[in-house]
Amino acid sequence: MTTKKILLVDDEEGIHILYREELEELGYEVHSAMSGEEALNLIPTLKPNLVILDIQMPGMNGIDVLRKIKEQDPKLPVILSSAYQEFKQNLSSWASDDFVVKSADMRELLDSVRRLLGD
Repeated sequence: MTTKKILLVDDEEGIHILYREELEELGYEVHSAMSGEEALNLIPTLKPNLVILDIQMPGMNGIDVLRKIKEQDPKLPVILSSAYQEFKQNLSSWASDDFVVKSADMRELLDSVRRLLGD
């Protein structure tokens, strides 16, 4: 069985550390991008199975990155992640495959990852 690759896109180092630890414990290969631009450059060569994408980042925001990802690869699952619940009401966030509010409780995110990757 090949290890599934997850691209984590977030400008907060702490989120990378927390998510990486939890996801690697479940056997996923986790790659990091600190910006939307970096993520878009990585995706064609990395070919991740899933993207976890922060909404509020300097430069290109997550909604713009999501739009570009879906233009390049409509089948690539993307989980939008934000500390702000109100983004769930934003129509453009509906283009994502799931929306998870950031929290120290990782269950919602991990359940979403497993569901979208068929694990």
